[in-house]
Formats: sequence, C-alpha cells, structure tokens
Amino acid sequence: MPITAMEKTVRDILLDNHMRKSSKIDRLRELRDEARGIQRAGSESSMSADDGLQDDLRVIEKALHDLNADIHEKGAATL
Repeated sequence: MPITAMEKTVRDILLDNHMRKSSKIDRLRELRDEARGIQRAGSESSMSADDGLQDDLRVIEKALHDLNADIHEKGAATL
C-alpha cells in the first residue's frame, strides 16, 4: 500500500534525529493548522468532499499523540 505525501512528511519529521521533540511537535502543529485551513476553505468552495484532508489530519494527530503532545485545544470537541 503506497503512502501519501502527508504520511511521508510526518514520518520524516518523526524520524529526524536532529530535531528536538518540541520542534517536531511545533512542526506537526503547523501542518495540522494548514490542513485545517485547507479543509475549511474546501468546505466553502466546490472542492471535493473526499479530498484526503481528513486522512491527513488523522495522520498528523496520531503523530502528535505518539509524541504525547497535547492535541486538545480550547473549544475543540473531544473524541
């Protein structure tokens, strides 16, 4: 099964031995924010509902969870 571009990006971040854990978390949060922004823009336009962004967010949030990062934000719905 081929990996997506986001899976590769996240894996590269997680496996980068030159990055500190806090830097990895910061970068993953940036990616999450970008993916959420694109998802919001897509919901307001004619972009396809099944464009893979939900999968990207899932990959990013799993990586944040694996790093024990606090992924719940104020006002965010709990799962």
